[in-house]
Amino acid sequence: MSDELPITDADLQAYADGRLGEARKSEIESWLATRPEEAERIATYRQLGDDLRSIYDPLLAEAVPARLQRAVRGGARWRQIGVVAAWLIIGAALGTLAGWQLHALRPGPVPVADATVMARRAAIAHATYSPEVRHPVEVGADQEQHLVAWLSKRLGVKVQAPKLEAAGMSLVGGRLLPGDRGPVAQFMYQTQSGRRLTLYVRAEDAHNRETAFRYARENNVGVFYWIDRDCGYALASADLDKEELLRVATMVYKQLEP
Repeated sequence: MSDELPITDADLQAYADGRLGEARKSEIESWLATRPEEAERIATYRQLGDDLRSIYDPLLAEAVPARLQRAVRGGARWRQIGVVAAWLIIGAALGTLAGWQLHALRPGPVPVADATVMARRAAIAHATYSPEVRHPVEVGADQEQHLVAWLSKRLGVKVQAPKLEAAGMSLVGGRLLPGDRGPVAQFMYQTQSGRRLTLYVRAEDAHNRETAFRYARENNVGVFYWIDRDCGYALASADLDKEELLRVATMVYKQLEP
């Protein structure tokens, strides 16, 4: 790669979004070929971007709601400005979600080392409890409402157990665990064949508002983890491969986003 054309973050974003010409695309691919970790990260973001586009792009094709059209026809100048501004904001927000540089998924000013600690603890907790046959959880799925209320109270934030039936996963139950900064929650799911995954949830400090979506591996346990406003999440499994775990992590993220 020549010094005149260094690989920048903007280049990688454009590559992930499919906005590069063939020549520059080939240069980026050659650069990524010698950096497998970067290539893996970009591939993950492209997949997540595709998943979000499939959800949000149809909204951009919808007609302007009738109530907003009526507001414009009302003739008030401030209303016209407000409607235009609102749709510009919506378009910008959806465009951001659809691209690689997602506020919800891009690496940002998240305390990476701290989040990595969370991922490792989640992997250890998964490895500890997922092999259990008789006592895999503290409170079973038959008491889900009580479980969620209890864990929310102990963590001091509202937590929920995502519905993962679409991924062939049913809730086994959950438990309270000690974390590096206080109590944490662990929800366990499994398939009919007994393949398991766990969702590790901890309360976050008020300043951790940026979300990062990352992948880590601890021995044979894969973990997708992120921080979203007042909670940190880590989805762990030794039974699912990375692609399967990514699909479930995306499903969990969509259900938990406000």
